Amino acid sequence: MSESARFVLVGGTVHDPANHRDGVIADIWIDGDRIIAAPADTTGFTKIDARGLVVMPGGVDLHSHVAGTKVGAGRRIAPQLARSHPAAVPTIHSTGALYAALGYTTVFDAAIATAAAAMAHLELADLPILDKGIYLLAADEEAVVAALDRDDLREAARLVGAAIGTGRGWAVKVANPGGPSFWKHGRRGDHHDLDTPLPGRSLTPRLLLDRLARVVQSLGLPHPLHVHTANLGLPGNWRTMLETMKTFDGVRAHLAHVQFHSYTGGNLDADSFGSGVAPLVEWFNAHDELTLDVGQVLFGDTVAMTGDSAAAEHLAHATNVPFMSHDLHLEGGCGVLPITYREKSLIHAWQWAIGLEWFLTADDPWRVVLSTDHPNGAHFLAYPLLMKLLGDEGFRREALARVHPQVRKRSPLAGISRELTLQELCIITRAGPARIAGLPHKGHLGVGADADITLYRPDSDLARMFAMPAKVFKAGVLVAEDGEVRATPVGSTLNAHPHS
Repeated sequence: MSESARFVLVGGTVHDPANHRDGVIADIWIDGDRIIAAPADTTGFTKIDARGLVVMPGGVDLHSHVAGTKVGAGRRIAPQLARSHPAAVPTIHSTGALYAALGYTTVFDAAIATAAAAMAHLELADLPILDKGIYLLAADEEAVVAALDRDDLREAARLVGAAIGTGRGWAVKVANPGGPSFWKHGRRGDHHDLDTPLPGRSLTPRLLLDRLARVVQSLGLPHPLHVHTANLGLPGNWRTMLETMKTFDGVRAHLAHVQFHSYTGGNLDADSFGSGVAPLVEWFNAHDELTLDVGQVLFGDTVAMTGDSAAAEHLAHATNVPFMSHDLHLEGGCGVLPITYREKSLIHAWQWAIGLEWFLTADDPWRVVLSTDHPNGAHFLAYPLLMKLLGDEGFRREALARVHPQVRKRSPLAGISRELTLQELCIITRAGPARIAGLPHKGHLGVGADADITLYRPDSDLARMFAMPAKVFKAGVLVAEDGEVRATPVGSTLNAHPHS
């Protein structure tokens, strides 16, 4: 099927939340790379039978790690995974093919240092099929931090806007606000609250977050400030997350991989470590300016890679595993280390349960994005398993029965019976991420939308259903069918244009 193909998907069961279609039998008309209204003259349109199939927009992964120097480091530090489980750290070509075969058509890499943007784009140019974009770690730049310290938001906006323009970025990411400054001054992974001034400055992490969020808003970027807050993975960090949420009261912000920031306790013992989700989700549900992705942990082997080098070093020391850190012009960098999540591990089981608790207690699915923080919590090929955990209470209870007994006993997950519907799963994997990212032509099947469409065979086993779409179209081209890649067109690079 060529890129200029004209066809109609006939009689599919359409899930299109953005256009209020929930399991409606409808035809979808495509002309080239766009969805169109039903034409008066249907001459030249090929009919494709979609009867009995579930029709959804192509998936949008709002927060992943697929390119750049950190991913290259992940491939080097865990070559055994590249051989035995290549989805954990796939090559760039495999990344596009595997995502597409899963029904995804758009992906964002959520942590690229500004100095590494050009290198990341060289790699992304080889990523087939998918449209793609990057979030830049602009808050790691000393000049930006200095402008924010002076409360010179005009200069900060000039610097950030230039970084986005030059680096062809889509959004601004902050990883551990102020963390690089603390780390470079010998603070190696210990707690710092949001009100501790950065070394040699009056600027605190809280002020950095507030001022940077307003800078991003002033630039008119499509996606709000993307926030990985302080104290990633540390016991008791739910308090830091709550204070982070309060910092943005009335200002839009997106909270990244919140599962890793929702822990009670002062240490890693069985009595104190646990879930801090309840007070966090209460605040989140009441504040529409906030959106989040979960960063779900699933059990198995993977590789952690984060723009928060201090947190990665702390985890490596705590677990006695190999660790790699690379700084870029001393402005920031990433930490990389292999990790295995185990069902019987107290901490890993809590992480698994805490992520599911977030998904199932947040009221508005439009503000919650399905993610594993690929590959940090699990690789993206585990998304169908996660969707089954969310949509099948019986399956979830069976899984809960296998984890550490303290988690089975104490986790609120045991008392949650909610099952996400197909429409809600469509929202958190497609319609919601597209809206949050600021992509009006994606995540829906209305007139004018990109012809990014996935057809699934309905199945009571949701993992099986979402693991192998019947057909996947990217910009009107059939790119995957029954798990086989049929075409590898070049996707677009999504880059924002800041206000001057």
